[in-house]
Order: sequence, then structure tokens, then C-alpha cells
Amino acid sequence: MPAKDIFHNTVRLALEKDGWLITKDPLYIKVGGSEMYIDLAAEQLIAAQKDNQSIAVEIKSFLQESEMSEFHVALGQFLNYRLALKQTLPNFVLYLAVPTDTYNTFFRRPFIQDALEEYQLKLLIFDPKTEEISSWKH
Repeated sequence: MPAKDIFHNTVRLALEKDGWLITKDPLYIKVGGSEMYIDLAAEQLIAAQKDNQSIAVEIKSFLQESEMSEFHVALGQFLNYRLALKQTLPNFVLYLAVPTDTYNTFFRRPFIQDALEEYQLKLLIFDPKTEEISSWKH
């Protein structure tokens, strides 16, 4: 099983505070001869629609020396995980969880914004200090 990101428990707690039920930690997927572990799976009942919403969350700290290198890895994982979910658990929506400081600096760069739009990345932005979700970017 892969190592957990430094912010794994922070994001898990933030999701729980936001009313999410953690259903898998990690979410194991086997598809096309490949095995993958996405950090978390969660479900939330949306009262207005009476539908269950299911998400998978890949957590990245972006604490390494090269944020761009981390972004390359995160993007590759995100695209592979999204395809695997589409083939095995199509009701799940995948999010990349990033800290607020990283979002407010690195993820605001024009090229990164273009990549987010091009590859349709969904972000869960969390505050590591308060252990809360700051925002969701679709």
C-alpha cells in the first residue's frame, strides 16, 4: 500500500467536518491489469436532490523543492485515476486536494490555470491550520 501524504489526516478531518462520510481509506481500484490506490473515498447526502454524491480525493502537499515536478506527478495520477474511476466506479467524482497556500501561489499561475482548464481538474482546497475545506473548484 502506498505511503500517505503528510496532509492525509488533515484532509480526512476537513471532509468529515464538512459532513462527508469517509467510505474508503484508501480507495483501491483494479482495472485493466493495473492496481491503484486513491487516498480517500467519501459520500455525502445532498438533501435538496436526495442523491448520494460520491467523491474520490487524491491529496498532494506540494512541499517538495520543485512544485512543477510535483504538479507533473499529480496531473499524471489524476488523469489515470479519473480514467480508472470512469471504468470501475463511474458515479465517483475525482478531486485533487491542495493546501490553500499552494493554491494561492502556484495554482494561480497562468500556465497552471490553463492546465486546470485543459485537463478539467477539480480541486479541493484545504487549510492545514484549521483542518477545514476552504473551497471547491470545479
